[in-house]
Amino acid sequence: MTLRPGLMTSLPSFAAWTVCGIDELDQFSGSGVSHVLSIVDPNWPELSAFRAYGVHQRTILQFDDIIDPMVGKIMPAREHMAEILRFARDEAGAILVPERLLVHCHMGVSRSTAAMATLMARADSSLSEDEIFARLRSIRPQAWPNSVLIGFADELLGRGGRLTQALRRHYAFQKQHRPDMADWMVRLGRAREVEMAA
Repeated sequence: MTLRPGLMTSLPSFAAWTVCGIDELDQFSGSGVSHVLSIVDPNWPELSAFRAYGVHQRTILQFDDIIDPMVGKIMPAREHMAEILRFARDEAGAILVPERLLVHCHMGVSRSTAAMATLMARADSSLSEDEIFARLRSIRPQAWPNSVLIGFADELLGRGGRLTQALRRHYAFQKQHRPDMADWMVRLGRAREVEMAA
């Protein structure tokens, strides 16, 4: 496939792929980001930080960071993951591999890290599922990907449940090395994910 200028022509190292929260967006305004995936709560106001960014392509998705239905909240849905997988493609639908990618959500912990793991899996199908999550931790040490989104990614990428099983091992790693994250998830009503830890 033909890649646009500024896009990688070989398998990515992910060295210039970044995950952050809204409060960190200003830090990347001069970093030459070419593609941005913004995942924000429904009806979240436009983010002024992007006015300081150079020319870039940006996709905005709006849904809540939950794993069980809640009144007044929008659950992550299969179509949201389909939109993530449609991110950064050319007019013919061919996948592009951004050289400098930024994915963010509110805190840079759950929705954005699930999206980043998915985009890494899409960009390099040779990566094992455990390697995907290891690389994700190197990008965002506090990563706690939303399990609902990873489940949809597993299905849509044809990973046969292996991505979800690797997520369980990732949760176990985080539970051991960052127990504060596990405690935080329990307080947020995400105890089911903590219990998934294998």
